[in-house]
Amino acid sequence: MVSEIDPETVKHQLENNSHAAERLQIIDIRSQVQFEQGHLPEAINIPLDKLPHRIEEIEWSQHIVVACPIGQSSIQAARLIQSYEDVPHDARIQSMAGGYDAWEYELVEES
Repeated sequence: MVSEIDPETVKHQLENNSHAAERLQIIDIRSQVQFEQGHLPEAINIPLDKLPHRIEEIEWSQHIVVACPIGQSSIQAARLIQSYEDVPHDARIQSMAGGYDAWEYELVEES
């Protein structure tokens, strides 16, 4: 079962990422075009259709949060990540509840 994390908690943890014992890693599963138009701070873009081939890019020691447009695809992506055979048993993987629709804060745009 995939648990969810609310955007407010993600925002708070990102603000404290440099001091946190458990750093946050945001996996944005939207397309590259959507990502470039605006994304969460420190997010990396691994589109959902590329995830199986790029799963080794994930830093398992970090708290992994998967983000998508409305919070549904990210649940599926988090399940996919959890099913990967090399995932450590203590890996923390969550979906951001409500996705980008629920994110009320500033986004980072690619220039």
